[in-house]
Amino acid sequence: MCAKSGTALLTKAKLAKKDEFYTQLGDIEREAMHYREYFCGKTVLCNCDDPRVSNFFHYFSYNFEFLGLKKLISICYKNQERDLFTTKATDRAIWLEYDGDKNGNRIPDPEEIGIHYLDGDGDFRKEESINLLKRADVVVTNPPFSLFREYVAQLVKYEKKFLIIGNVNALKYKEIFPLIKQDKMWLGCSIHSGDREFGVPDDYPLEASSCRIDEKGRKFIRVKGVRWYTNIEHKERHEEMILYRKYDPAVYPKYVNYDAIEVSKTADIPCDYDGVMGVPITFMDKYNPDQFEIVGMSLDLANMSIIRERLGRNDGGPTFYIEKDGKLIRLYDRIAIRRRHK
Repeated sequence: MCAKSGTALLTKAKLAKKDEFYTQLGDIEREAMHYREYFCGKTVLCNCDDPRVSNFFHYFSYNFEFLGLKKLISICYKNQERDLFTTKATDRAIWLEYDGDKNGNRIPDPEEIGIHYLDGDGDFRKEESINLLKRADVVVTNPPFSLFREYVAQLVKYEKKFLIIGNVNALKYKEIFPLIKQDKMWLGCSIHSGDREFGVPDDYPLEASSCRIDEKGRKFIRVKGVRWYTNIEHKERHEEMILYRKYDPAVYPKYVNYDAIEVSKTADIPCDYDGVMGVPITFMDKYNPDQFEIVGMSLDLANMSIIRERLGRNDGGPTFYIEKDGKLIRLYDRIAIRRRHK
């Protein structure tokens, strides 16, 4: 077994710009099922895909009629040829257009898929790709790990609906958290904990225990902290969290450097406290905008001058501290919330 985690591999990939992680078909199916009504009549764009190995293209082409799609567009980065099911390559990038089954077998045959050449390399930031983005109603894909901020910014700029894969830590990004706070972006339905398996290219170095090679020689890694991000409404995000804990100041200490109480587990949010509470970022898995208001992030709210006065130094970036037995304890990042009154 290997030594490093899938999360460590993603971090390494970010530095090396090795961003080809192929989402598994089952993960796409489990999430997309929650938006079936929304997809009806829509043009779907998968603009970070390689159709030879893309389960996004596979899912939407094979379920085209079931979902009632209008059109499916996939931008193929770099160099895949017309034969989508081989490893043949060409020097030109392409984009694919599928309008549904034509011969009645309800299968996306190669001759039913329009193949169009691109002048560039298919990068989502190029003008050609942006023109295809403008044609789409919704974007569904696994964007490059190292470009997640820039990718989301583009979707927001062009006011597109989206359903994309990212790491839970992206919640903390200064470019992402304001969208979460303003209710312009939220988490999906199907992934709330655990790790997920991703395919990786043949030349990807496997250095982790959370990896495997299947009987066909294909490589996979397991990654912790994966989440779906979307701005498409789903009923699950309006389910009310059942709160049963009672507030006790001995159980919920106040922060030294911010006026709020510490709630170390989402399940322990007190039902009778009306002030501001700090909760782990995984609270967003249960976040209901009708039940809670997001006040901010510890990265922005923490008063570090108090900590410097007490410790005579900084121990790192801004975050909340509690005091226990006369010692200051530095906490992980927190989201500050308060209950809404009905």
